Amino acid sequence: MLVNMNQMLSLTRKNHFAVGAYNVSNSELLKASVEQCEADNAPGIIAVHPTEMAYAKDDFFAYVLQRIKNSRVPFVLHLDHGDTINNVARAIHNGFSSVMIDASLEPWDDNVAVTKQTVDMCHLVGVSVEAELGTIGQTGNHIKEHLKNGIYTKPEDAAKFVEETGVDTLAVGIGTAHGIYPSDVEPKIRIDILKEILAAFDVPLVLHGGSSNPDDQIAEAVKTGISKVNISSDYKYAFFKKAREILKEDDGWDPNNLFPKAIDAAKEVVHHKNELFNSVGKADLYKDMSPWRNEFL
Repeated sequence: MLVNMNQMLSLTRKNHFAVGAYNVSNSELLKASVEQCEADNAPGIIAVHPTEMAYAKDDFFAYVLQRIKNSRVPFVLHLDHGDTINNVARAIHNGFSSVMIDASLEPWDDNVAVTKQTVDMCHLVGVSVEAELGTIGQTGNHIKEHLKNGIYTKPEDAAKFVEETGVDTLAVGIGTAHGIYPSDVEPKIRIDILKEILAAFDVPLVLHGGSSNPDDQIAEAVKTGISKVNISSDYKYAFFKKAREILKEDDGWDPNNLFPKAIDAAKEVVHHKNELFNSVGKADLYKDMSPWRNEFL
């Protein structure tokens, strides 16, 4: 069943769970995330970055929509880190039920303006909008500097931003970074800041950079009130690690010999994340919810 993000996250806080958002760019990663969520009876979010959307091409999303609309568990099809109005428009054209517009590195007025423009456009067709406030870094050469000097989301700024833009969900900077952390880096999620943000307004909060963080910190963030956790690197790493192992032992070329075990390896990670987010079995909460439909498509 396809729903939008408002529908998906409306049940999370009062039922004490979060929904995993799994980035996909091909049918194998889609298979791993969708089939495992179905096996776990867990709601799921299929996330697609603009670079992944450009790679997969528009026709791929006709298949994605067909697959998740016919699923017995609820799914959102979500644009992750959309950086232009054009990307947002393309996602709407492709049937996405939710988008993110990320202008978090822009000055305040510009971030507010482009986010409000996105909200005004998307709400005409019932598409949910996520934005970002604060900084969520990359696990590259400057990861230590980011974790030390990153810009945490200020509760008063977040409340003002939500009021001025009308955004449906907000990604907040509380100490995470995108990607896999180096072995000598230990991230620290600021639960104290999260609690202050949650007390400031009542919009579902999103944790980006969910991969490679200590399980206990993620579990605590979900228990405290995070509604959505983005996962990309962790389960893709498991997929391609297994694929490399198989290719090292077998010089065959048939996808049906290469990908099944790689998909299983990715599924193990998705299952672990669903357990960590306390979302296993939570699909039953949505059984009386009406599917989302964009009347303009």
